Amino acid sequence: MQFQHSAQLRAAYPDLVAGVVLATGITPTADVAQQTAAYTAVARDRLAGGAESGFPEIQAWRRAYAAMGLRPTRYRCAAEALLRRLRLDDELPRLHPLVDLCNAVSAAYAIPVAVLDLDRVDGDLEVRPAHGDEEYLSFAGETEHPDPGEVTFADAAGRAHARRWTNRQSGWSAVRAGTSSVLIVAEALHSDAEADVTRLVAALVAELTEGWSVPTRAAVLTAAAPRFDVPAAGGTAGQAVSPGTRWR
Repeated sequence: MQFQHSAQLRAAYPDLVAGVVLATGITPTADVAQQTAAYTAVARDRLAGGAESGFPEIQAWRRAYAAMGLRPTRYRCAAEALLRRLRLDDELPRLHPLVDLCNAVSAAYAIPVAVLDLDRVDGDLEVRPAHGDEEYLSFAGETEHPDPGEVTFADAAGRAHARRWTNRQSGWSAVRAGTSSVLIVAEALHSDAEADVTRLVAALVAELTEGWSVPTRAAVLTAAAPRFDVPAAGGTAGQAVSPGTRWR
C-alpha cells in the first residue's frame, strides 16, 4: 500500500510536512511509562510559559482550520486538544502503551500524531478532501459521513479514518489490544515543520526500538517527496528511509 497527501491538498498547503513511521509487532504489554512521563513533562514545561493557543505549531493549524471554514475554537487539532487537556487536568488519558506514548510525544512537540491499525486499513491511504460518501465510524459505534470537501484519511474501501483532518480519528482503525502493525502519522504546517517533524520521527523510532524491539520504517514527507510505500507482508524488515526522505 501507499500513504500520501493528495496533490490538491498539497497545493492548498505547500508548507505541509508529514512524518510517517511503520512498525510491526506491537503489543499492549510494553512498559513505556517512564518515556511517556518524560514527554508529558516537556509539554508541561512549555505550557508553564503560556497557553497552547500561542504556540506557533498550533497557530498554523488554527489558520488552516479557518481556511477550511471551521471555527478553530470549536474544532481543535489533536495536539491542541491534548495540550488543553493537560493544562486543565494536568494529565493525559491512558489507553494503550503505544497510544499513550504517541499522545505524550504529540503534546511535547505540539504536533498532531495519529496511530492507525494497519490491518484495519484497506489498500492505499490518502489524505484528501472527502467526496461525502465515505464511511466514518465514531468511537461510540455510529457511522458518519464526512462533509464533501472535508479533509479525511480515506482508504481504497471508502472508509474515512479521520474527521476534519487532524481533529478526530476513526474508531475503526484505532489501536486496540490485538493491534500488531501500525502506521504512525505526524503532520505539521508551521515554519520549522520539517526540522521538528524530523526530530519527532527520530524520537518515535528510538522509542519503538527500545520499548517494543520491533522493526520500523520511517520517512519525512514533503512536496518534493510526498509518498510512503508500505511493504507487503513478509517484505524486508528493519529501519529504512523511503526514497527522497531527508534526515537531519
